[in-house]
Amino acid sequence: MKLGVLFSGGKDSTLALHLAAEKEQVACLITMVSKNKESFMFHTPNIDVSALQAQALGLPLVRVETEGRKEEELADLECAIAEAKGRFGIEGVVTGAVESVYQASRVQRICNRLDLWQFNPLWKTDQKALLETLIAKKYQVIISGVFAYPLDQMWLGRQIDSAIVARLVELEGKYGISPSGEGGEIETTVLDAPLFKRRIEVADAVVEWSGSSGVYVIKEARLVSK
Repeated sequence: MKLGVLFSGGKDSTLALHLAAEKEQVACLITMVSKNKESFMFHTPNIDVSALQAQALGLPLVRVETEGRKEEELADLECAIAEAKGRFGIEGVVTGAVESVYQASRVQRICNRLDLWQFNPLWKTDQKALLETLIAKKYQVIISGVFAYPLDQMWLGRQIDSAIVARLVELEGKYGISPSGEGGEIETTVLDAPLFKRRIEVADAVVEWSGSSGVYVIKEARLVSK
């Protein structure tokens, strides 16, 4: 079966892609670029890095911009998925959804209208186990956004490793945050993964902080040999 992957360049969509590729043929990536940084549906930090990630994976990228207005952005997503179906003959769509019924149900309705299968390989995965899987498989994942107390500027740009996972689990117990960011607490960017033919090197980045949240903005990046 040919699949298109809804791809943000974050840890969940990248891991979902790899799990799907173990069973079926991944034909393309589908990336939504939202002008609304508060989008209910789409990851926004460093979304432009998805073009480099697609090159690293050797996969074509369907890239569609959206104003990111709630619910209206779903029409743009449907257009993107329909484009992937027309260009690459996809028969199903992969998402990185773990807990979000809001996202999964809306993608499912789009798939139903387009007569496509939906595959959510990470659905209801234990969040600590998900992070440990990334480490075990030698993903290089950095935290590119933090949006909840007590996370602060010091988290931005840090690579997820065992110490980070332990601290996130500790904060789950104290403050109720979701360790892998299912409550919107963190966003991530993948710089290397098992299926990447080359890895991404960050040449220039800045931290943008406002109030109690911030993002690690990659201004310049390039592909380098692994």
